[in-house]
Amino acid sequence: MDSIENRTYDEITIGDSVSLSHTLTMKDIELFAVMSGDVNPAHLDEEYARSSMFREIIAHGMWGGALISTLLGTQLPGPGAIYLGQTLRFRRPIGLGDTITVSVVVTAKDDAKHRITFDCQCTNQDGEVVITGSAEVLAPTEKIKRPRVILPDVHLHDRGVRYRQLIALTDRLDPIRVAVVHPVQGELLNGAIAAAEASLIIPVFVGPEARIRAAAELAEKDLTPYTIVATEHSHAAAAQAVALARSGRVDALMDGNLRTDEFLREMVSRDSGLRTGRRMSHIFVMDVPTYPRPLLLTDAALNVAPDLEAKRDIVQNAIDLALALGIAVPKVAILSSVETLNSKIRSTLDAAALCKMADRRQIHGGVVDGPLAFDSAVSDESARTKGVISPVAGQADILVVPDLESGSLLAKQLEYLAEAQTAGIIMGARTPIVLTGQTADTLSHVAACAIALLLVRRRVTG
Repeated sequence: MDSIENRTYDEITIGDSVSLSHTLTMKDIELFAVMSGDVNPAHLDEEYARSSMFREIIAHGMWGGALISTLLGTQLPGPGAIYLGQTLRFRRPIGLGDTITVSVVVTAKDDAKHRITFDCQCTNQDGEVVITGSAEVLAPTEKIKRPRVILPDVHLHDRGVRYRQLIALTDRLDPIRVAVVHPVQGELLNGAIAAAEASLIIPVFVGPEARIRAAAELAEKDLTPYTIVATEHSHAAAAQAVALARSGRVDALMDGNLRTDEFLREMVSRDSGLRTGRRMSHIFVMDVPTYPRPLLLTDAALNVAPDLEAKRDIVQNAIDLALALGIAVPKVAILSSVETLNSKIRSTLDAAALCKMADRRQIHGGVVDGPLAFDSAVSDESARTKGVISPVAGQADILVVPDLESGSLLAKQLEYLAEAQTAGIIMGARTPIVLTGQTADTLSHVAACAIALLLVRRRVTG
C-alpha cells in the first residue's frame, strides 16, 4: 500500500481485530539484538543455546511484543495512537523458522478518555499460544492518512568474522618468532602484542629502543615479556631484521612504522636479502562484507608493472597462500577491463597466456581463468548477464590485477567504499613478510600474523 491510514476512536467498536504473520529468521534476531543491545547468548550463540533448556536459539521475548506494537501503531488504531500500557506473558519460546500470527482484539472502550483496551495474542504455526497480554492505547480522534514510509534496506555483517575464522585455523599450532621492524607507533604495537597474546607469534621488536618503549608507554603496553633488539634507526632495523631471518633466529618479519620502500630494499637485496628462485609478491587477504568468502588480491604493493614471467610467480604465490588458508581448490581470476582477447590490451593477452600455463602445469594447485572483468569475477549475476561461461566467474577466491596501480586502486576502493578489512603478506621470500599497511587496525595485524603462522607451519613460503 502507498499510504497508511488510521481508524479514529469513533470508528472502532468492541470486537474489532487485526492480525499479521511473520516467520522468524536469524536476521530478525540479529536486528533486534543490534537495536536493543541484548546479546543474551540464548538468542545469538548456537553452541550455548544447544545446552540451554530450549535446545535451540530462540527469539527475544520482546520481539513478539514489538510485533504487537506494529499492529497498534500502523493498523488499529494506527497513526495518532499513543501507547499507554502493555502487559505480556510469555508462554512458549519462538524458534527459528516459526511462523507467528499476532492478533489484537478490542475488549473495552473509555468514551470519556478515548482509551481502548486490547487483548493481545501470538500463536505459532501449530496453533500454540506463545505470548498473551493486554494493551491500553489512547486512540486518535482525527482522521490521519500519510504516505507510507519506505524503510531502508538493512545489510548486516559481522565485522572481522572471516579473520576470526582464519585465526581459528591456527588452533594447536605453536607460535612463530616474528621480527617486528621499527614499531614506534601504538597501533602496530597493539597488533603485535595482540597476536602474541593470542599465541600466534613471539615478537622480537627491532628498532630504536627508546622510541619503542615510548610508544609502548603511550599505548599502555608492557614490553617486559618481549625481546627488544636495539638499532640506531629504521634502516638499521630493516637490515637487522633481515639478518635475523637469514640466520633462522626468526621465522617471519612484520613491517613497522617505516617507509615501505625502505623496508623492502633490504628484503630484495641480491646479496643479503630474502630472495628465492621465485619473484616476491604481495597479497591482500581481504574480508569484504558483501562477499561470501575471503578474497585474495594481488599484487597491489610490490610489483609495479610485472611481465608475464613475474605474473606467473604472482599467481602461484597467491595459490600457495590460498592452499595454506584451507581453500581446497583456489579459483583465480586474471583481471582485465574485458572478457575477450584484444591485441591492444596487454592484460588480456597475459591472461590468456597464464591460463595456458595453468593448462601445462606451469601454474598448479588452482583453477585459473581470464581475462575477466572485475564484475564477472565476483558476481554470478553479472557473468550470466554477459554470457560469460567460466569455472571461476562469480566465485573467484583470488583476483590478479594487471599492475600495481590498478591493484592499489581496487584495494582502497574495497576498503573505503565496501568496508573491507585488509591483511597483507609477501610471498616468495625465504620467510613470510607481514605487510598490512599503515591504516590497518589491530584485527588486521593479528590476522596477518595468523597467515604467517599458517605459512610457516605448513611450509608454504614459495
